[in-house]
Amino acid sequence: MTPQDASIATTLDLPSYLLGAIMLLLVMVLHGLVLLQITKRYEVKSFLYLSEKKYSEVTLCFYIGIFCLFLTHIAEIILWGISLYALKLVPALGQSILFSGSTYTAMGFMEDILPDGWKMLAVIIAFSGMFAFAWTASAMISMTKNFRQAYTKRHMEKLNISSDIINRFK
Repeated sequence: MTPQDASIATTLDLPSYLLGAIMLLLVMVLHGLVLLQITKRYEVKSFLYLSEKKYSEVTLCFYIGIFCLFLTHIAEIILWGISLYALKLVPALGQSILFSGSTYTAMGFMEDILPDGWKMLAVIIAFSGMFAFAWTASAMISMTKNFRQAYTKRHMEKLNISSDIINRFK
């Protein structure tokens, strides 16, 4: 590769597109697999608890599921940070994780510290965060159905309201 070719690659941020595409694919596959496990386990457990009239357990399961979703995002930020550090794009691991978190969440509270030729990677990290947050939000909405059902049934029991009474008004 000639020096002129290298400057064109650097100017166009070609290395960042390649790494970004690979990491974006990895992060999204990881996110999907973990999200599937969390929601599947929540759905099964909450269904069983609802059938056993263990409404508080459904609530606990819901909050544990939400916490696991949060941890998934933290893991993805760390994964981005490790990749930036491993490629020596950022000199310190802590700084690379902080930069990844700032970019992934689209908060942008840090300066762009990536070297020339790698600037587009920040945009790709932000895209991965936006996609992951949207996907998580849809999972949380799905999880809310059983949570609301347990919440309503628990409060109906506290008020001594039977489902027969409610069904009369439908």
